Amino acid sequence: MSIGQLMKHRKLGLSDEQAVEMYTYMQKARKFDERGFLLQRSGKIGFHVSGIGQEVAQVAAAFALEKKKDYFFPYYRDYGFVLSVGMTMRELMLSVFAKAEDPNSGGRQMPGHFSHKKLNIVTGSSPVTTQVPHAVGIALAAKMKKQAFVTFATFGEGSSNQGDFHEGCNFAGVHKLPVILMCENNQYAISVPLHKQISGSIAERANGYGFPGIRVDGNDALEVYRVMKEARERAIRGEGPTLIEAMMYRISPHSTSDDDMLYRTKEEVEENKAKDGIPKYRQYLVDCGLWSDEQEAELLERIKQEVNDATQYADQAPYPLPEDTLLHVYGNEGEVR
Repeated sequence: MSIGQLMKHRKLGLSDEQAVEMYTYMQKARKFDERGFLLQRSGKIGFHVSGIGQEVAQVAAAFALEKKKDYFFPYYRDYGFVLSVGMTMRELMLSVFAKAEDPNSGGRQMPGHFSHKKLNIVTGSSPVTTQVPHAVGIALAAKMKKQAFVTFATFGEGSSNQGDFHEGCNFAGVHKLPVILMCENNQYAISVPLHKQISGSIAERANGYGFPGIRVDGNDALEVYRVMKEARERAIRGEGPTLIEAMMYRISPHSTSDDDMLYRTKEEVEENKAKDGIPKYRQYLVDCGLWSDEQEAELLERIKQEVNDATQYADQAPYPLPEDTLLHVYGNEGEVR
């Protein structure tokens, strides 16, 4: 491999420090995810939905966006993304333990329903794809107010068959809005494989709405970063939306309520584990002289301590009060409406 190929991140505008930081967030997301599964299986939490196998694209996308400036509409597997834009391990653990201090919903929502006002993470709900028209709406506000920010929404390939996706794309295309839509195509809509969901390419659907659609290898961190960066530049220039289809594989079951061996084989899962983008990106850093086995061991130990701290903190944090169920539901007596 040539020196130019080895230092691709620099050509894309990423410093060596940023390239390494991307890797740390991939590993943080993976270790949080693995801990969530163990907590559910041990009866400490009620439910966990996993994003194992999807972290690389999530982190790369986050690094191509502007933190605290752009607005984010992540879907329920996006631990790598929300960590990269500023959420902490403690905050994620507070969510899975459904504690009062949880910044996402105060312990009201299921895990993975992200929301963080200070970080411009806009709350999501359980019906899939509702975040797409929300992202399009805030992109319209950006255009009307002539403000230089973009909105970014993610969703699974099964979600791309919902009406919200098509309505959002159509409106964004007509008005040339600064919105980036990224489909995390992980090959399964719960138990339904890709070939039973979709005929053709999701990225090609963008042509019908008058804006670019790009398919990218979701296990290639730097290629996802490049495509995302170009999409953001297009949006800021007023050239409208971009639809990105990041191809990947959901290594874990759909959730802790799912037995994935009912609809796929261990051989299929193992075959796709071998394509995992995290070790692929680690090897790139090693080849560039930016990473070593010693650094790897130090990082994993540091993340282990961080996960342990967050788990203990969230486990001991207080639950919401019963009467808090009514907070933000009804207006206070005498309140002006």
